[in-house]
Amino acid sequence: MARQDNPYGVLDFLCWNHAWNNDHYPSRSSIDRSISLMKKCGIGIVRMDFLWQDIEPVAGRYNFAKYDYIVDALSRSNIAILGVLSYQVNRESPRTGWNVPSADHTPFLRYCENVCRRYKDRIKFWEIWNEPDSKIYWEPQDGLVEYVRLLRGAYKVLKHADPLCSILNGGLSAGLDSVNRLYANGAEDCFDIMNIHAFESPINKDAINRVVEYVNATALVMDRNGDDKKKIWVTEIGCPGVKSGTKVPNSWLGENPTEFQQASWVTQVYLEVLALDRVDKVFWAFFRDTNNHWNDGTDYLGIIRNDFSPKPAFRAYQEVAAL
Repeated sequence: MARQDNPYGVLDFLCWNHAWNNDHYPSRSSIDRSISLMKKCGIGIVRMDFLWQDIEPVAGRYNFAKYDYIVDALSRSNIAILGVLSYQVNRESPRTGWNVPSADHTPFLRYCENVCRRYKDRIKFWEIWNEPDSKIYWEPQDGLVEYVRLLRGAYKVLKHADPLCSILNGGLSAGLDSVNRLYANGAEDCFDIMNIHAFESPINKDAINRVVEYVNATALVMDRNGDDKKKIWVTEIGCPGVKSGTKVPNSWLGENPTEFQQASWVTQVYLEVLALDRVDKVFWAFFRDTNNHWNDGTDYLGIIRNDFSPKPAFRAYQEVAAL
């Protein structure tokens, strides 16, 4: 099993080989290419989806072939995995969609348990859904009430499948209000590690201070709710890095930083956020640029380009990881 305590993480879409993501990783050789670069970069853990739609395309019939390959390849490179268990399969909710969970959580929980059992010798960290406080990923929004019910069920089945695994809440995207809502709905006993997303643009001069303040405020909420022993993982933080002169629509963060501004932000994030007492791991989003998936600067969050060539941010990451 890969070393589990390396704090240097990335989010990458190694399982994306679908039409809706323009076949981001169309072959095993393309997956191998990214993993080789991750190892060279000093990355110790990858956050990646284990999509329900891939794994159980037909009710009761599981297909692990793609994920077996990815998990084996990462394990051989001594890179640990944070597995994200998501989203809704359309056969369970055909009139709605992938981001509308079924009222009956039983099929989802069965999928969670089966995935955990298969990989429990190599994967010790599981995240339940992604950004359940965002209407992009969870509909309808109800202040995390239904999400906590799902989280509680998943915690129970995953701990039954592997008592030694650690469970993360779905990465929170809406700031401190979501942290408070998680506790208000009684989630303190159904996750082991607090999971937050902390995006800021390095173009703003107070960006790093805002990230640090958010992490510290999250820790205070946890302490107030008796969770002073739990660690915090920042499982998404990053910014675009767009080559000077390239015309790209702005991301949701506003003006797109240059590749060199992105590299500087990598250094600042890992030196200052990882230094915080409660922070255990930080995951840069993303490892590799995406190919016209978002059609704006979001496609350029990678520290390597879509053609696998390293950006200045790759070297910046490599340097801080070497410390």
